[in-house]
Amino acid sequence: MSKVWINGKLFDKDDAKISVFDHGLLYGDGVFEGIRIYGGKAFRLDEHIERLYESARHIALEIPLPPERMSQAVLDTIRANAKIDGYIRLVVTRGAGTLGLDPKRCSNPQIIVIVDDIALYSAESYERGLSIVTSSIIRNHPNALNARIKSLNYLNNILAKIEAVRAGCQEAIMLNHNGEVAECTADNLFLVKRGILRTPHLVAGILEGITRNAVIELARAAQITVQEMALTRHDIYSADECFLTGTAAEVAPIVECDGRLIGNGKPGPITRQLREQFHRLARQ
Repeated sequence: MSKVWINGKLFDKDDAKISVFDHGLLYGDGVFEGIRIYGGKAFRLDEHIERLYESARHIALEIPLPPERMSQAVLDTIRANAKIDGYIRLVVTRGAGTLGLDPKRCSNPQIIVIVDDIALYSAESYERGLSIVTSSIIRNHPNALNARIKSLNYLNNILAKIEAVRAGCQEAIMLNHNGEVAECTADNLFLVKRGILRTPHLVAGILEGITRNAVIELARAAQITVQEMALTRHDIYSADECFLTGTAAEVAPIVECDGRLIGNGKPGPITRQLREQFHRLARQ
């Protein structure tokens, strides 16, 4: 049975519990990270830990563990589960409190490390590509809940995911309050036009994805021009290629959006190149 790390102790999966009064449960008050394990190692762990603490700082959540010990907790949990390839969910909640909103009435933030398997898309999806739709649910306004906070409040994304599933798709594009393309429900988005790689900039209201940053680095190293810019649905419809990036998705090709074929309706050469390069990077 898999082991879950909670506040310095390992528990069997069935015995891993926190209080029903925890504000992470009651109000989605907390932050998290999703991290991939390749060859028994956590991919870009330092970057994930840094983003976790940035998210916590933004919501005034003091994590009762220094970053180096948080990293060690992740590594210890990987070893305890003897996991070679898999997924880590690192969660920090506000802790148990009252039924009111006041976070000052909460005590003992809960730190949870879960290690498990993950398979987001099938092998066929990567070979043939995915179809997506545009959701009617817009991304949260940055002044309401900034997308750069990886918080436990994911209702915005879940509502868009429901629309995707009802449309027979696995992902959906979310626009921002200006009607620009932001990101998908769980992934960042890229397109290729005339050999140039384009992706929404951070001020479009997106999460600064770890995989997104890695792909940008790989593209620039391969002399592919990268532009972070405002994008619209027209840019997606008229793109030569399109793909998603994310911890679970890695690099996933998109071949259709809102019933319109992208390019020739097949994963394009730059998408395939960056997917192969990312695989080598992650597994080296």
